[in-house]
Amino acid sequence: MVTGWFSREGRDLPWRHEHVSAWAILVSEVMLQQTPVVRVLPRWRDWIEQWPTPADLADAPTAEVLQRWDRLGYPRRALRLQECARAIVREHGGEVPRGEDALRALPGIGEYTAAAITAFAHHERAVVVDTNIRRVLARAVQGTALPAPSYSVAERALATRTLPLERRRSVQWNRAVMELGALVCTARSPRCEQCPLAGAGCAWFAAGRPAAEDGARRRQAFEGTDRQMRGQIMAVLRRDGDATRSTLLALDAADAARVERCANSLVADGLAVRQQDGLRLP
Repeated sequence: MVTGWFSREGRDLPWRHEHVSAWAILVSEVMLQQTPVVRVLPRWRDWIEQWPTPADLADAPTAEVLQRWDRLGYPRRALRLQECARAIVREHGGEVPRGEDALRALPGIGEYTAAAITAFAHHERAVVVDTNIRRVLARAVQGTALPAPSYSVAERALATRTLPLERRRSVQWNRAVMELGALVCTARSPRCEQCPLAGAGCAWFAAGRPAAEDGARRRQAFEGTDRQMRGQIMAVLRRDGDATRSTLLALDAADAARVERCANSLVADGLAVRQQDGLRLP
């Protein structure tokens, strides 16, 4: 049912095309972490054109890596991706390794990403659970509007039980449920009238779509946060390559301590380097 819907309605995304390399799929999964597809698409295309193999990225200047990451956010992902490329070259002959344990041993590759690469790049059965799949399972199986704030052992067991045993079906099921959560079973405005599960298999819909408990989800404020300031500093560094202290302080003239704190955190994360009068890209 869900896989049939996906075959008709799934988006034609380039990393889903046949013969796309495991490396290109790995890059897409890292870029898509907490970042919408529309922002990832141009950066992914540019990245794969520039660095089509792990060896290409491993040898790239770090400053260029951060500049090409552009405004995807969470720029530490770019550094981890380059570290991952170097580990693949050093330890696996330049080929993305098979098996979730081998993948999770790579820098920046966690449980979800290892499972996604196993399923979507290597076409093996793997329990892939992202935010979208968690939400679909919470509604369709458990009858709740939203999953718990933290991924639990019980959720992992549910996802494992739900995943088809047959390898090819499991890969398509992962894709389909993830897409259903992204396009139809969304967090804020689910389109149940378009959902293949609404009339036959969704416990939440059958229960009348009960609201989430108060406080189940709270969006973290962004304006005025250190994360926002870090992004502003990185934008200057990507544009100019470096920034004087006066340029940095002008980003928040009323709170020099905040600017300095964020600059120090970028240096600590390896995203910037101190120079005599300010910062520069590594």
